[in-house]
Amino acid sequence: MITKGKGYRTGIATNEKQDETRGGCLKKVWLGKFLDLKDDIPKRIRDKLSKDFGRQKLTPLEFTILENIYNAKLISGYDLIQNLNSHFAGTWKAQSGTIYPLLSKLKRKGLLDSKQKKSPIGPMVTLYFLTNEGEAILKTKVNKNFKDQVKFLENFLIELSNIYIQSFPATEWHEKKAEVQKLVENSLKSVIASISSDFNTENRCSKCGSEIDREDSNFCSFCGTPLNRSN
Repeated sequence: MITKGKGYRTGIATNEKQDETRGGCLKKVWLGKFLDLKDDIPKRIRDKLSKDFGRQKLTPLEFTILENIYNAKLISGYDLIQNLNSHFAGTWKAQSGTIYPLLSKLKRKGLLDSKQKKSPIGPMVTLYFLTNEGEAILKTKVNKNFKDQVKFLENFLIELSNIYIQSFPATEWHEKKAEVQKLVENSLKSVIASISSDFNTENRCSKCGSEIDREDSNFCSFCGTPLNRSN
């Protein structure tokens, strides 16, 4: 929530402070080297970023925003907030007073851009997408650290599961262990199924991955790349 009585900028500063506090638990997942942009990123990409890039490190929430926008390709601020709330699954609630200032900040850094699109039921809507530099940074960091992060998540899940089970009376441990094992099994099945279903490239642009709206399209409506259509 933006603080009252000290001006808008104070509210943004407060939100960013809260982001850092919330990031304390998220940093367990996104390790320091994952968020530090000085490592792994080619100089040619860093040189293209805005001089307002500031400190060369993303907060966990900023990285999560980039990740969500990348997967959506093109998304409004409202829909991004809904996606983030689904992503955090009730552990934290994304609000416009936090997300929109961060979108502006990431745009100033050169990681995001936006365009206006007329809504069929209302006024113009601002849609956000990653710049080439933002996409390159995201892919580079994930590529370099993916396996380490998966192993870290595995270890974290084991620790969390053990604490959860032992938070109950000892007489319930056996039952809770079976419950946790089933929950983890179902979650992993869902992850595997989602990965498999998201890589159908038949109706997607070969350059940006955006879904092709019409079968007779000759160009990608998002990035303008010519589409190769087999006869």
